Amino acid sequence: MASSSRVLLRNSLKQNQSPFLVSPVLVRLRKAVKFPVAALSEDLLRDPSSSSSSSSSSSSLPSEKPVKFRVRAVVTVRNKIKEGFKETLVKHFDALTDNIGQNIVLELISTEIDPKTKAAKKSNEAVLKDWSKKINVKAERVNYTAEYMVDSNFGEPGAITVSNKHQQEFFLECITIEGFATGPVHFPCNSWVQARKDHPGKRIFFSNKPYLPGDTPAGLRFLREKELRNLRGDGKGVRNLSDRIYDFDTYNDLGNPDRAPEFARPTIGGSEQYPYPRRCRTGRLPSDTDMFAESRLEKPNPMYVPRDERFEESKQNTFSVKRLKAVLHNLIPGLKASISADNQDFNDFSDVDGLYSKGLLIQLGLQDDVLKKLPLPNVVSKIQESSQGLLKYDTPKIISKDKFAWLRDDEFARQAIAGVNPIGIERLQVFPPVSKLDPQIYGPQESALKEEHILNQLNGMTVQQAIDENKLFIIDYHDVYLPFLERINALDGRKAYATRTIFFLTPLDTLKPVAIELSLPPAGPSSRSKRVVTPAIDATTNWMWQLAKAHVCANDAGVHQLYNHWLRTHACMEPFILAAHRQMSAMHPIFKLLDPHMRYTLEINALARQSLINADGIIENCFTPGRYAMEISSAFYKNYWRFDMDTLPADLIRRGMAEPDPSQPHGLKLVFEDYPYAADGLLIWSAIENWVRTYVNHYYPHSSLIINDKELQAWYSESINVGHADRSHESWWPTLNNSENLVTVLTTLIWLASAQHAALNFGQYPYGGYVPNRPPLMRRLIPDESDPEYASFIADPQKYFLNALPSLLQASKYMAVVDTLSTHSPDEEYLGERQQPSIWSGDAEIVEAFYEFSAEMRRIEKVIDGRNRDKKLRNRCGAGVLPYELLAPSSEPGVTCRGVPNSVST
Repeated sequence: MASSSRVLLRNSLKQNQSPFLVSPVLVRLRKAVKFPVAALSEDLLRDPSSSSSSSSSSSSLPSEKPVKFRVRAVVTVRNKIKEGFKETLVKHFDALTDNIGQNIVLELISTEIDPKTKAAKKSNEAVLKDWSKKINVKAERVNYTAEYMVDSNFGEPGAITVSNKHQQEFFLECITIEGFATGPVHFPCNSWVQARKDHPGKRIFFSNKPYLPGDTPAGLRFLREKELRNLRGDGKGVRNLSDRIYDFDTYNDLGNPDRAPEFARPTIGGSEQYPYPRRCRTGRLPSDTDMFAESRLEKPNPMYVPRDERFEESKQNTFSVKRLKAVLHNLIPGLKASISADNQDFNDFSDVDGLYSKGLLIQLGLQDDVLKKLPLPNVVSKIQESSQGLLKYDTPKIISKDKFAWLRDDEFARQAIAGVNPIGIERLQVFPPVSKLDPQIYGPQESALKEEHILNQLNGMTVQQAIDENKLFIIDYHDVYLPFLERINALDGRKAYATRTIFFLTPLDTLKPVAIELSLPPAGPSSRSKRVVTPAIDATTNWMWQLAKAHVCANDAGVHQLYNHWLRTHACMEPFILAAHRQMSAMHPIFKLLDPHMRYTLEINALARQSLINADGIIENCFTPGRYAMEISSAFYKNYWRFDMDTLPADLIRRGMAEPDPSQPHGLKLVFEDYPYAADGLLIWSAIENWVRTYVNHYYPHSSLIINDKELQAWYSESINVGHADRSHESWWPTLNNSENLVTVLTTLIWLASAQHAALNFGQYPYGGYVPNRPPLMRRLIPDESDPEYASFIADPQKYFLNALPSLLQASKYMAVVDTLSTHSPDEEYLGERQQPSIWSGDAEIVEAFYEFSAEMRRIEKVIDGRNRDKKLRNRCGAGVLPYELLAPSSEPGVTCRGVPNSVST
């Protein structure tokens, strides 16, 4: 049944007929279509004078006299779920004026040129019917119609222009043209159409038929260029929220010098000192005190992104509910005077547990009615009775099965390969490890690690044997942090080391930590700036070891957030997205391929600039680097980031976690099989690569087509030379001169936007929501016997440990943010899904190939489920062990610790 329906679908689309007229396909598509397409009908009335030629095709002989026939546009508009009072008033006003000519007007554009006008053939303008009659329809989607009389030699419709004479925008989901002999023509739109008073020009929408630039029908060439010019803009002026202009700028909007000098921050990007990818230009005016810094726009004012990049309503609602907690956390510090000093830190593990059982207010020693004293938004004031719940957290998964798992060394090591940052670990190839920093500035390059530190942990092996047999691994943050440590440790409430952690691979394919090196900047020629901590042998060394592991986790949290998560999957993707909209038409097959993987990324990145990575934002408040966070992120971009190393196979081989092996399914062999992130990731990488290769080979059977595709080349060139201008000179950038390189570039982008981001993002609350497991910062160093703090450490090591963690307010603010970031919204689209799956492309073979890709995602999910039940795979199965589901493709809404969305949207 499934295969026959696919054949029918392919044949019907090849003939440009509606697949909806074939009942077996109708059944299949009803299952697949997530968003309903416009309804079709066969009751169209042709003009009486054209009855004898109703079946005339666009290729009728010149000797035949053209006759007119009637066609209909079925237009699907998506309503808002909730409307404000003003919006409702304007909507009813539009309904009234719609009847007197202030309406929605559509015009069909042919793919053919009119020999008389030398321009594209056009239909008459037609008005959308029954707008006023359907004003009170409560359905999420409403279908409207418009009718045209067109000549039999009109040709195939390739574009539609839409003019909105109403007072407010509306969301146009899709248009279907019925009545042509060749069958229905689909126009997926998914765009906000602005009122003509705000944007006088007509909107242009193209049919779902993909065209390379050189194959563009004559009637569409001018419109294809015009639409791209509209999207590029002229690079001038302040952007309005209703604009659809994509342009580049540096990160010159993170500081707020007008607030106070201590909130000034350097411009990130555009300089040798602070290189960085570019972000979306907003054009806001400079700040009053620094002409090179863009003025700030604080919440709740929305920051500009092109209108169609904004969150849709259900996504926005999910974010708003989650941000309620963040609003409260921002206000509560104002009541610090009423919080006793004893309540500002974790003093007992029951204080941590209280965040899940009692809520923050009680933990702070505040009463529930304290909220009434705060200047809260109305939406919060109305939920006074549930205020405790707003400040109470769900129990994170890491302690849901085994409350004490995080204390164990094996769990600490397991999270290095199956936790929220499984891409920091490398195979150790040289012992002791050696620094690459300048010894004149940062002291001796030699590590303090010696063979005697780890020899008794290697199951009888020598260190060299363990290296030769791929048994030793390292997470090395020494060179990353050391250049910044002096400044970090001078900050109030920040104490950090530059860490190195050595792991040994046991015969069971599990890891165990065998030594942690802690480095500080050398204070002088004879200073002890490095120390090594090894697993405990008594009570005192047990607490030393727990503190050392906590410092490793704090280092890891900073690298995870500022490099692997934010830089690699958010910031480095943005230039490719901006350039795609600026240089590739919506008709371009590669734009159609990438489209679902660009959804919401510009919006979430703008929100990050507004409240996450900005001066005094969440990252600065809650993570080790403090105000130097974005300088460290820039240093990562300068010293470590390489686009060609962001493919999964290249990354695994670079880190020594895999070796090339052509005999293996993915062309490489993992150095140990039970590496959950890598094992599952390779399944998804290969599925994406196969789908992309099928797609690329379909449109580019010869390399010359790639080389001569001016839009494709302009996109890639602008992504590198403008979007990544600070690294554009590097020799490692792939060249788009053959299909294999194009497949690699596109697969890398889709991998980063989907699976790589999912692996790094959706475990943040399940693992980091329990702060002792993964503290984002530390406030105390490990005391030496000569330190004044040593006595208090010996007297109450548990309190010393908890006081070294973030404060109660820091922890709860951090928890609120990672809770939001770990949440799937109800409108999430997962890998293998896309809007209007049957009509996103007019190419039958490609639609079929996409269904195969979707089926492969379902097969992969079953494989992952099976692995999580395999008792031999101890890094994902065992007593109290969390299954590794971060790369399982599907998920329910909420914090699930699984699911691979198409795009970077949280």
